[in-house]
Amino acid sequence: MTAGGDAGAALVCSGVAVHGEAAFVSGYLGRYYLYYAPHDAPGGICLAYADRLEGPYTEYANNPIIDRVLPTTTVSHVSSPHVVWDAPTRQFYLYFHGENYTTRVARSTDGIHFTDETPILSTRLVPNTTETSYARVFEHSVAGKGNRYVMVFMGLHTIGPGARKIFWGWSPNGWSGWQFDPNPLVSPSGDGLTDISAAHLLKHNGTAYLAYHGNSGNMYLTEIGNNFDREVHLGVFHRPIASDNGRVAAPTFGTDGGVSYMLYEAGPRLDARICVARAVQQHLPVTGQTSNSAWNGAPSRRRQRPRSSCPGAASRQ
Repeated sequence: MTAGGDAGAALVCSGVAVHGEAAFVSGYLGRYYLYYAPHDAPGGICLAYADRLEGPYTEYANNPIIDRVLPTTTVSHVSSPHVVWDAPTRQFYLYFHGENYTTRVARSTDGIHFTDETPILSTRLVPNTTETSYARVFEHSVAGKGNRYVMVFMGLHTIGPGARKIFWGWSPNGWSGWQFDPNPLVSPSGDGLTDISAAHLLKHNGTAYLAYHGNSGNMYLTEIGNNFDREVHLGVFHRPIASDNGRVAAPTFGTDGGVSYMLYEAGPRLDARICVARAVQQHLPVTGQTSNSAWNGAPSRRRQRPRSSCPGAASRQ
C-alpha cells in the first residue's frame, strides 16, 4: 500500500490498515494492525493493534502469531514481517524471512491466524546473492510484466561495489508466479554507502520512488520510475534526531485523518524501538533536500513501543 491512503504499509514492523470496516474482516481488533518482530533468534512475528495510526497500540495477547517452527521446517529465526490485503481473494498475505536466505508468505482471513507458509524467494533464484530477505510487497503494475504486485527486497550481493542492495520481483497475484530481476534495482554506491535495506515504495507526481535506510544511519530516497527502469539517487531523506540514538531505518508510511505519518525503527541494530513521526508537509518531499523538519515526532506518542514478548523492532541491516 502506498502513502496517501488510510493505510499503513510495512515497516520492520509492517502495519496494515483494516479501515475500521467489517467489509475487510469481522471482529477486527482495531483499525490498524502493526506487525513487528525482533531479529535475534528465535525471532517471532508479533501483532499490535490501534484505532489510530499514531497509536497507542495494544499488544496482541497471544504473540507471536508466527514462530520459527514452521509447517515445513524449523529455522533459527523468523523476522521482517510485511502484510498486504489482497482484495480479490479477501485474504491477508504476510511476507517474512527465515532464514536470511529465504523469504516466505503465509495467508489469513482475519490478519491474525496465518496458514499455508510457502517459500517464494531464495538465493538460488537471484544469482550472486547470499541473502534474500527484508521483502516488502506493493500493488503496482509494471509495463510488460503482466503483474499486479511488485516485491522489493535486500540482496547481499557478491559483486561489488557495495554489498547489500535493493532487488525486485513481480507476481500476477502476490502469492505465486514470482519472477525476480537478477540485477540490483538500487545500489548503495550511489549514496556513498556499502549497505542499504528495507525499501518502501512511494508514488508522487506521476513517478515512483524507494525510501530506504543505509549503513550511515540515515534514510535515503531514489527515483526508480513507474517501470522500475531508473536509478536517480536523491540523497538523504531523513536523519536521526537526538532521541533516535544515531540510527533511523525501515520507514513505512500511511495517512490517517488527513495527516501523513511515518513509522520507523530507531536506535542501534538489535536494540531498536518502533517510532512514529508526523509529517509537517502535506505531500512527501522528493527533492532530495528533505530536512528533519519534514517529519516531527508525534507529541506524547513518539517512542510508541508495544510492550511485548517480542521486544524491539525487527532489525534491518
